[in-house]
Amino acid sequence: METLNFLAQGFDVALRPINLLMALFGAFVGTIVGMLPGLGPINGVALLLPLAFALGLPPETALILLAAVYLGCEYGGRISAILLNVPGDAAAIMTTLDGYPLARQGKAGIALSLSAVCSFIGSTIATIGVVLFAPLLAKWAVAFGPAEYFVLMVFAITCLGGMVGDKPVKTLMAALMGLGLATVGVDATTGVYRFTFDSVSLSDGIQFVIVVIGLFSVSEILLMLEKTASGQQAIKASGRLLFNFKEFCSVGWTAVRSGLTGFVIGTLPGAGATIASAMTYMTEKRIAGDKGRFGQGDLRGLAAPEAANNASACGSMIPMLTLGVPGSGTTAVMIGALTLYNITPGPLLFEQQPDVVWGLIASLFIGNVILLVMNIPLVGLFSRMLSVPNWVLVPAIIIVSLVGVYAVHSTTFDLVLMIGLGVFGYLLRKMDFPLSALILGFVLGELMEDNLRRALSISNGELGILWASPISLVLWALAALMLAMPGLRWWRNRRRLHASHA
Repeated sequence: METLNFLAQGFDVALRPINLLMALFGAFVGTIVGMLPGLGPINGVALLLPLAFALGLPPETALILLAAVYLGCEYGGRISAILLNVPGDAAAIMTTLDGYPLARQGKAGIALSLSAVCSFIGSTIATIGVVLFAPLLAKWAVAFGPAEYFVLMVFAITCLGGMVGDKPVKTLMAALMGLGLATVGVDATTGVYRFTFDSVSLSDGIQFVIVVIGLFSVSEILLMLEKTASGQQAIKASGRLLFNFKEFCSVGWTAVRSGLTGFVIGTLPGAGATIASAMTYMTEKRIAGDKGRFGQGDLRGLAAPEAANNASACGSMIPMLTLGVPGSGTTAVMIGALTLYNITPGPLLFEQQPDVVWGLIASLFIGNVILLVMNIPLVGLFSRMLSVPNWVLVPAIIIVSLVGVYAVHSTTFDLVLMIGLGVFGYLLRKMDFPLSALILGFVLGELMEDNLRRALSISNGELGILWASPISLVLWALAALMLAMPGLRWWRNRRRLHASHA
């Protein structure tokens, strides 16, 4: 009952005209930023943080604005992933696997509208979870130390074999390529330059924006040009703009399951929406079994990552508010916003600043409704992007990609590197390597290394710390099971083949 009273107090704060206006503005800006390849929620929140402070907004209004941008970016990231096969951010990588094939089949409107509803379901589940389970899940998240996080990353990498089960060797090779790219730059611990080839431009590593735009955007441009040259239409506009009741029923439980999983993963500091979307996609593909058409335009393959990454975004608010620990890179920026107002996040925040905390939580409900109402009518506008001829679309994608990459360091080296990675990605796609595995390996690489270093530092170099806790042992067992799955699947198919011949 006390929780409901606090939530009512939060809605009183969130429904003030200025806060509603900020939520609407933030949701719109977030959607636009999210659909621009490579920008993502961190950049969206970071761009508006100085503006919120300069305008003298009160802390609860500033946080509501930034949270709306965060959720809007998670919604918007699916748009370029579905229409152009270019994920708006790392969390939207999995959306490309089935979203883009659906667009190529003339179902872009269905994919966009269904993904918006699944995003709403995931976010709503997670927001309810924030209200009910914040203190409990915060205590559980504390049980994850550096060793447990490292094993969690290993488990996430092994899950990649489950995502592209028909080519596990190529999937693992792509993930290892991503891990290799993540090692480029100065070693944060020793200060040693690694794989920089005496180039100052590589001293701080390869930026995610360059990798994702190079591998996805540039390679997609090359494929579009190739198809145009051969007289084929690369993509076609959608006929029907909204999903029907049967299509919704086919993904309803998928969205609920993925929303719950994404919320739990989101409460783990640093785990983030990327892992949530990858793990839920893998889970749903395994549940579907041989009947699924994952990777070819299965609606469940679209619903799972969309529900999970939005649920994870809301779940990441828990460690931020209750522990003062960022649950994601974006919530790290939001913690910076709190410090600008001399507010220290942590367990006492609920007692000292109830308006700020519960106003933010209530705004998550409101922001999700705003985004759903805003996104569904725009499906027709977004899907019409597919009817734009390639001679217009390709230069537009090139310009957006060049601007996005050049904005990172303002150097021509980054543009050359982007093109080089794009050609490399084009060759990998021609050889049927899954680029999603490479990107996920790149994203997880830095996290894996940091947590491994910290775990070994705590134990004075003893490797035993990596399997010392029950959580680590369970994750190692699950990782071993994931590695064994392709072999077990092959053995099972072979037995089935022999049985059919007998």
